[in-house]
Amino acid sequence: MAEKNFLVDHLISGIKSGTFQLDKKLPSEHILADQFNVPRMVVRKAYEQLQDSGFIYSKQGKGSYVQETKKQIPLILSGFTEKMKEFQFSFQTSTIFCEEISYDQKIFRSLEVESDVKVFKIGRLMLMDDFPVALHTSFAAKSTIPEIEKDGPEIPSMFQYYRQRGFVEFGSSRSTLNVIFPTLFERDILQCSSLIPILQVESLCRDKRSNQVLEHTVIIYRSDCFIYVI
Repeated sequence: MAEKNFLVDHLISGIKSGTFQLDKKLPSEHILADQFNVPRMVVRKAYEQLQDSGFIYSKQGKGSYVQETKKQIPLILSGFTEKMKEFQFSFQTSTIFCEEISYDQKIFRSLEVESDVKVFKIGRLMLMDDFPVALHTSFAAKSTIPEIEKDGPEIPSMFQYYRQRGFVEFGSSRSTLNVIFPTLFERDILQCSSLIPILQVESLCRDKRSNQVLEHTVIIYRSDCFIYVI
């Protein structure tokens, strides 16, 4: 394990410094095994970890090559869609689900609705240059937004949608931030491996004028696609 970790660190350092350049072939398993006096299996495991982490890719029968690094963008925790347009990024959203959920105590309580109210979840995939970087899931009650079931599949921006319905100024409760590893569903949606950490942000959106809860929001971000300004 220590030998593999040392190799991984060595290779990442070489990639970041430019010693190993984009789309250039990396040393073979045999060469690295001899260079560092380790079994070839150790080198293979190191390469597998780098591929899972997005640093390299392999060509069948030809070896391993340096992967192009993904564009990193500032992480915006509020008004994500509008901010991306403001920054003039090549940004798109795609609604991938809009469905009623069964009773969930946490969600219903945060929306301040009774158990017999219909609540829908709308999932919108965020893409930069046609590459998925985040999944924004909004939970909204039909008692608050009567048209949510019909309109949900076509909503490009939740804030814009709420404004069209007379909600002008928004406030949010304290956000909860967690670092997690993706589930199989999330790996498939975000096209990432199990080794790419996911940043999960959970919060509420309220109408400031009435203090009414508009939605409970859960957003997951690919951690390798963002920079964080503290």
